Amino acid sequence: IKKEVETRFGVKLRHGALYPLLNSLEKKGFLTSQKQQQGGRTRKVYTITKKGKKYIETYHNILKEQIQKQDI
Repeated sequence: IKKEVETRFGVKLRHGALYPLLNSLEKKGFLTSQKQQQGGRTRKVYTITKKGKKYIETYHNILKEQIQKQDI
């Protein structure tokens, strides 16, 4: 997850910041999680909710507008 966030968004995350962030997003209803067994290990798999997708779309549009304003 850490590598994916850094690659897609250009944001550097400290290892200790990732799971508190995921927990916060889950509490706000932007993510859900499930524990799954995989290769003898238990993993927590996160899924974005409709509310989370809407938030990302809104934030993306606001950011896009700000960038376009700077180009004028």
